[in-house]
Amino acid sequence: MVSSDSVNSRVETLASSGIATIPKEYIRPKEELINIGDIFEQEKSTDGPQVPTIDLKEIDSENEKVRERCREELKKAAVDWGVMHLVNHGISDELMDRVRKAGKAFFDLPIEQKEKYANDQASGKIQGYGSKLANNASGQLEWEDYFFHLAYPEDKRDLSIWPQTPADYIEATAEYAKELRALATKVLRVLSLGLGLEEGRLEKEVGGLRSFSCK
Repeated sequence: MVSSDSVNSRVETLASSGIATIPKEYIRPKEELINIGDIFEQEKSTDGPQVPTIDLKEIDSENEKVRERCREELKKAAVDWGVMHLVNHGISDELMDRVRKAGKAFFDLPIEQKEKYANDQASGKIQGYGSKLANNASGQLEWEDYFFHLAYPEDKRDLSIWPQTPADYIEATAEYAKELRALATKVLRVLSLGLGLEEGRLEKEVGGLRSFSCK
């Protein structure tokens, strides 16, 4: 049974209800708003530092100089930024498009249908469909509905909460998670070697990537 309270608390419900103003629970404190610019304009700007783009095409090249140059760029991005934009990473555009379409198709379902997969954080059931709470002192809510579930390890997957609609969701997501995990292993291997460690060290330190989730 779907609770009317949970349905009414969803951002989607609020956004489509015809409200003229955003509820105060979602409005950031003034001290936060002062520092928030127009993100749509900011993303067009090339001023200031840019997140590095790392081309992984040659990460396993047979040419040692080419291979080492690629790996050094990856290491530098990790050291200087701790984040990077990866291209030519080996995950096909077709697969990523399938995952995007499957996710969109789920969120395009009627809200009552999505609520069948609702989580219940109060009881410790964190996987499923929900609305995000902000991690800030003011306790304001995030303007966001989401779907969260574990993808790895496979024996921890609870397929009963993975959407059955659209039909391709489970297959596409499982395949994508497998490819993404392999990519993470490759990146951590290169970073381990760059730090002068054995190649499996960083992956081991993060638990062997045993825990992997999709959102």
